[in-house]
Amino acid sequence: MPETAHAPDLPRRNGEVSFWHAALGGMAPPRAPLGGDARVDVAIVGAGYTGLWTALYLMRASPGLRVGLIEAERAGFGASGRNGGWLSGDFAWKPERYLKNGSAADVRRLIGELARSVPEVIARARELGIDADIRETEELRVATNPAQLGRLDAEMEGRAAWGAPEMPARRLDAAEMAGRVAVAGALGGIAVGGVARIQPAKLVRGLAAAVEAAGATIWEGTRALALSPGRVVTDRGTVTAGVVLRATEGFTARLPGHRRDWLPLNSAQIVTDPLPPDLWEAIGWRGYELLHDAANSYFYAQRTEDGRIAFGARGVPYRFASGIDAGGAADGVTVARLIAGLHRILPQLRAVPIAHAWCGVLGVPRDWCARVGFDPRSRMGWAGGYVGIGVATSNLAGRTLADLALGRQTALAALPWVNLPVRRWEPEPLRFLALRGMYRLLDAADARERAGGTAGALARIGLRLAGR
Repeated sequence: MPETAHAPDLPRRNGEVSFWHAALGGMAPPRAPLGGDARVDVAIVGAGYTGLWTALYLMRASPGLRVGLIEAERAGFGASGRNGGWLSGDFAWKPERYLKNGSAADVRRLIGELARSVPEVIARARELGIDADIRETEELRVATNPAQLGRLDAEMEGRAAWGAPEMPARRLDAAEMAGRVAVAGALGGIAVGGVARIQPAKLVRGLAAAVEAAGATIWEGTRALALSPGRVVTDRGTVTAGVVLRATEGFTARLPGHRRDWLPLNSAQIVTDPLPPDLWEAIGWRGYELLHDAANSYFYAQRTEDGRIAFGARGVPYRFASGIDAGGAADGVTVARLIAGLHRILPQLRAVPIAHAWCGVLGVPRDWCARVGFDPRSRMGWAGGYVGIGVATSNLAGRTLADLALGRQTALAALPWVNLPVRRWEPEPLRFLALRGMYRLLDAADARERAGGTAGALARIGLRLAGR
C-alpha cells in the first residue's frame, strides 16, 4: 500500500488539508493577520463553523457590533473543512447525561432544536447564496452481522424514547437495504430522515465571506496565546473585547490551561476517483444518502456531487499529550485501513483508484457530550465537544452563544447543554492509555462479530474505559 493516497491531479498544495479544499483549487487566498493591538465588542477565537455561525448571528441581532475572529491558520482549516459532509441533527450523545442540568422535557427540547438546525443551515445557505452541494436526503445505518442488527434494535428503542419527530426513523430489511445501497452482506438497516449531504469546504468558505460582508473582521495567521476576561493575547498583538468567545473545538488543547478540557480525537477519510455510470448502477445510492454502519468502531460515507465516494473512520485515534496531525496528512497505515474497510463493504470498488486521503481532529469532552458555556461575570464563553457531529451542532451552538453573549434570555440560552459541568481528562499517560485501549477493544469486538460471534463485554469494557 502506498504511503499516501493522493492522485497526481490532486497534489497537496497551498495548505489545502482535505479533498474538499482541493476540489476548490486549494485554500482561499490568505486574509491579513492582526496588525497590532485592536479593540472590538466581541472577540471570537477560531474561524470554523462555530465561530463563523456565532459571528453571523451576532451581526444579525446587532448590526453595529464590532466582531473580530482570530484564526491561527485559515478560516475552515480545521474540522469545518475536513469533515464527512454530514448535515445531521441526530443526537449522538447520551441524553441521560444532560439530566443533571435540566428535566427530561428540557433534554427533549435540546434534541428538537438540534434536529431543526438542519433546515436552519439549509435556509441560511440558500439565503446567503452559498452553493455547498446541499442535497436533502436520508441517513442509512447498515448492519452486516447479527450483533449489529441487535444494536439497530436498541437504537430504535432509544429513538422511540428520545427521538425528534423532525428525524423519523424506520427499519429496513435486507432486501430494502440492498435496494438502497448494495453493501456486501447487509442484513438490514435503519433509514433516518431530516438530514442532508454537503460539501463542507464550500459551506465554510461561503460562511466566512458572509460574515465579512456583514461587517465582521477575520484575522488569519494570528495565533491566540492566552485568553482572559476582556483580552486575547496573540502573537500579533492584543485584542481587547467586551466579550471573549472560544470556538476552537479539536484545537482547544493547544491553548494554555486547556490541555485537558477537550481531547483531540483523530478521524481520517479517503475519496475515490469518480465512478463510471455502470458501477453506480450496480451500487445504487441514487438518493445520495449518508451511509454508516452499526459497528463498534464505525465508518461514515457519502456520495459526492461529482460521483465519488468519500469514506471515513478513525485513524490513529489519539496522539500522546493531545498531539495534532501535520496539516491533514494521513499516515500510510491509516490509509491502508480505510481502503480495506471501503472494499469490505463495497468490493465493487477494488479497481477504482483512491484520489485523496486526509485526517483531522475533533473535540471530545470527558463525558463525550457537546456543550455551550458562558460566564456572565467574566463575559467569556465557549462551545464545542461535538464528538464528530459538528456540522449541524455548530449552528445551534453559534445561535446559542450569540444569545448568551448579548445577554438575551431566550429558549436557546436555557437549554440543558448550556453550562453543563465539565470534568477534565486525566493527565498523561492515563488518557492516552484509555483512548488507545478503548479503540483496541472496539476493534477486537468488531473482528469477533464479523466472525459470527458476540463481543458485548469487549465493547462495554472499551466504552467504559474512556467514559463513553
